[in-house]
Amino acid sequence: GANGSAASPLTRTTCLTHLLCPPLSCSPSQPKDQRNRLTAWNKLCYGIGGAPYQITGSALGFFLQIYLLDVAQLDPFHASIILFVGRAWDAVTDPTVGFLVSRSRWTGIGRMMPWILCSTPFAVLTYFLIWYVPPFEQGKVVWYLVFYCLFQSMQTCFHVPYSALTMFISHDQKERDSATAYRMMVEVLGTVLGTAIQGQIVGGATNCPTEPVSFPPLALLLKSHDPSHTKQAYLIASGAICIIYVLCAVVLFLGVKEQKESGRPKTVLTFSQGLWLVLSYGPYIRLVIGFLFTSLAFMLLEGNFALFITYALGHRKDFQNILLVIMLSGALTIPWWQWFLTRFGKKKAVYFGISWAVPFMVLIVAIKSNLIVSYVVSLAAGVSVAAAFLLPWSMLPDVVDDFKVRNPDVNGHEALFYSFYVFFIKFASGVSLGVSTLSLKFAGYVTGSCSQPEAVSLTLKVLVSPVPIFLIAVGLLILKTYPIDEGRRQSNRKLLQERLDSESETSALGSEV
Repeated sequence: GANGSAASPLTRTTCLTHLLCPPLSCSPSQPKDQRNRLTAWNKLCYGIGGAPYQITGSALGFFLQIYLLDVAQLDPFHASIILFVGRAWDAVTDPTVGFLVSRSRWTGIGRMMPWILCSTPFAVLTYFLIWYVPPFEQGKVVWYLVFYCLFQSMQTCFHVPYSALTMFISHDQKERDSATAYRMMVEVLGTVLGTAIQGQIVGGATNCPTEPVSFPPLALLLKSHDPSHTKQAYLIASGAICIIYVLCAVVLFLGVKEQKESGRPKTVLTFSQGLWLVLSYGPYIRLVIGFLFTSLAFMLLEGNFALFITYALGHRKDFQNILLVIMLSGALTIPWWQWFLTRFGKKKAVYFGISWAVPFMVLIVAIKSNLIVSYVVSLAAGVSVAAAFLLPWSMLPDVVDDFKVRNPDVNGHEALFYSFYVFFIKFASGVSLGVSTLSLKFAGYVTGSCSQPEAVSLTLKVLVSPVPIFLIAVGLLILKTYPIDEGRRQSNRKLLQERLDSESETSALGSEV
């Protein structure tokens, strides 16, 4: 979750006049807000490109742990190794791909687009194989580890260039902010879709013969307690997700034109120089570490919630619907958060949005298991999930802008800021999943069983309430020191727009000569 889960806006340079219309058809003096316009269609196509990452991410985030334990029937220790190594590997590939992307050349279809197109077929194939239970016992762990890591690598080759693409779809911050809002809306709908497809198809197939099988609409095919039907359900769900993945990549390619960067020479840095450049920048580090703690809180919640609902609350038949309520609530409140942060500023939105979930985290473990309360809590938690999801991506571009204002000679390294952020978030999620699955082993989790010892229930309660609340508190304290407020953001924006306009005019005059 992020995902990151899950990028957003600011400047690059080139004569926009020549990018967006042929030299003869418009004069350089055309109003600059005309030159920077993206159509709603462009923004929507750009947004749709973010869906594959979120659809696969939410399916894996909510269901991989319970799938490895109860369907593939791996030992919790082996499952924790797969979850940790897979995420840690994924984290390492991010800065690597970010670095390679920042070094890659401009092609006929852009600099980011070739990465996105070439990685898609491999991502789809490896994703499908994660949800296949191989017919052998020996080597099962290696099977899941290899395909999980391969999928994460391919996904990274799609998502890092896609995140950096924000900076190349327009040179105007407002347009990019608007495109990011589209992207966030589609991405949250993507998490809903991932949770819905996986949950509704898989949720009806249960291995527990003592229970009446619930029949979500798509699970009607699977009216059996036979474990092979549960396996089949996971394959059908992953096949559906693979088809959506490919369609989204095609829409992104057809609907978005990548704009060439300015004639400025790109500063060529070695990997270690790039690393130092990003990690020595104070505002970036504060933002990243603050969000690292808050993201970790929501990842712990996401990774363990399906097991928590099933075993601690005993709502086995309803868990896929409860997860869906969280995601729907999140999707519907994104536009409201977008309004809130423009009205009250981004820092206020962070404090209010992320702390909103805390009372509900307390409520879900304090009150005796009750289905109605579980749905109410899910509804409320979704509001915070939306804020935790939108705000980092809305604030990262402000840091990139701030960096550009203070380092006008360093160009072309936006991808590094995004990829290192994603690196930290993914590494943290690997640690959180690994540690929580391992703690279930110590609590005595019984693989493939329909009920679990009391210690497992207690461990799950700790993982979804006290621990996330502590992490949220630490994260918000760190974000209090983040220096970029609304005033500094606006002045950066003005400076960069002036710089962009003067370069546009210079390049326009040059081309006229």
